[in-house]
Amino acid sequence: MSNVDNYIEISLVCQQYEIEMSFIDDLSEYGLIEISTIEQAHFIHHDRISDLEKILRLHRDLDINIEGISSVLLLLQKIDRLQAELNAVHNRLQLYEGRED
Repeated sequence: MSNVDNYIEISLVCQQYEIEMSFIDDLSEYGLIEISTIEQAHFIHHDRISDLEKILRLHRDLDINIEGISSVLLLLQKIDRLQAELNAVHNRLQLYEGRED
């Protein structure tokens, strides 16, 4: 694992977002977040906090369960991948047409 400064202890995350550790455990079991362990303490990388916030919004605001969140996140990843492919095709097309929009 890289520098501990890049990680936030899960207990602090739970306190800040008012969530139970069991919810974090469930997310980890489903592969929705990655938990790292250092000296018996559990951490999440600070770059993954936005992912956790997205998951919490889906869960709290839309009342989506963990299975549903997993499906939604997979669909969002597919949409992002398709959008990137579409942009690449659009850029190639512009190159062949010799103009830009």
